[in-house]
Amino acid sequence: MSILSERNLFTLIRLAFGAGKDESANFNVETAEEWSLLYSLASKLSVVGIAYAGVCKLPKDRRPPLDLAFQWASEAEAIRGHNRMVNDEAKRLTELFADQGRRSAILKGAANARLYPDAFIRQAGDIDIWVEGGREGVVALLQKLGMMITEPSGSFFFSRGKSREELYALAREKLSLSGHHVHLLQKCNGVNVEVHFKPSSGNLNPFTNRALQNYLAREIESVELVPEGFYVPSLKFALAMQLSHIQRHLLSSGIGLKQLTDYYVLLLRANDSDRLEMSKNLRRFGLLRTAKALMWVLGHIYALDRAYMLCAPDKGLGKQMLAKVIAGGNFGFYYGANYRNFVTRWFGRRWRAMRFCPFSPVEMFWGEIAYWRNFFRSIPIRIKLRKLSIRDLF
Repeated sequence: MSILSERNLFTLIRLAFGAGKDESANFNVETAEEWSLLYSLASKLSVVGIAYAGVCKLPKDRRPPLDLAFQWASEAEAIRGHNRMVNDEAKRLTELFADQGRRSAILKGAANARLYPDAFIRQAGDIDIWVEGGREGVVALLQKLGMMITEPSGSFFFSRGKSREELYALAREKLSLSGHHVHLLQKCNGVNVEVHFKPSSGNLNPFTNRALQNYLAREIESVELVPEGFYVPSLKFALAMQLSHIQRHLLSSGIGLKQLTDYYVLLLRANDSDRLEMSKNLRRFGLLRTAKALMWVLGHIYALDRAYMLCAPDKGLGKQMLAKVIAGGNFGFYYGANYRNFVTRWFGRRWRAMRFCPFSPVEMFWGEIAYWRNFFRSIPIRIKLRKLSIRDLF
C-alpha cells in the first residue's frame, strides 16, 4: 500500500471523528485505482465503517466512483447490522448469566463501540464477556447451561477409546482452560463468544502481571448497566486492560488499527483523574514503552492532543508500531509469512520475537520462558496426536 493511501485513510478517520471541514483539504484521491487501494487498506485494517463515515463528510464531488460507493455503503450497512446483532446477543447473555445469579461485564468490542460518535460504525468481532465465579465456577456454569463440552479429566495421555477428532476437541478445550477464558465452540446466534473467568490475559512477566491482575480484579467489581442492556467495566479498567491487550497481541501475532482506534476513544472519554491514575501505573504494569509508541501513533493518525496522552510519545517506537500495524493488518493476519514446515515457522517466530524486543524487552524474555514451558507441558498431547506442532488446533 502507498503512503498516499495511508494519509488519505487517516484523513477519513479524522473526519469520522469530527475534524473540521478544513481537514478534507488534506484528502487527495483522483483516480478509481487510488480509491480502490484506499478501500482495500481500510478493509485490511478493519476500519471500513469508520472510513465510510469519513467519506460521507467529503464534498460530493470528491467522493468515490459510484460502483465503489455502493459497495462501500453496502458493507458499512452490514457492519451496522452486525453491531446490532452483537448488542442483542450481549444483552441476552447478560440476562442469561444474571438469571444464574452471576454478574457479568462486556469487555472491549460492544463496550467500546457505544463510546464512538456513531455506535454502529465500529467493525464488530466476537463478544468478550467476563463472568464472576473464577475458573471452576465459570466452567461448571457453562457445562450446566450446555455451552461447552465436559471438561477433560485425568491425564490426556492415557485417554482411551476416543477418535482422533474427539482428541482434537479435547485438546482444544483442555489447553484453552489453562488461559483466561473459554472460547465457546458453537456460535451464539451467529456470534463468536469468549467467556472470561479472569478479567484479562495480562502480561507474561509474572511481576508486572501480578500488579496488573490485582488492579483489574478490583476494578471489575465496579460495573455499570448501560442502555444497551449489558454491563460494562469502568474506564479505568478499560484503559489498563486494553493497553495490556494491545501489547500482548503486538508482541505475539500483531495488533490492528481497530484496537488503536478503540484506545483513542477511551482516552477521549476518560476524565483527567482516570488518565492520571493510568499514567502513574504504566511502569508498574510493564506497559510504559508500548504506551509511548501508542501515544505517538494516536497523535499521528488522530491528532490526539497531548493533554489526553498518558505519557510523552516516542516517535521511534511509534513509527515501528505503525509500520507493523499497516503491514500486518488486523491482528497480524496479513503478515504473509509462508512457513514451509514446523522448523521454518519455529525459527521465524523466534526471529520475530527478537525484532519486537524494543517495545518491551522484559516481556519478550518472559514470552520465551512461557513458550518453552507450554511446549513441554503439551508433550503428552503431541505424542497422543502424533504431531510435533499443534498450532492448527487453534
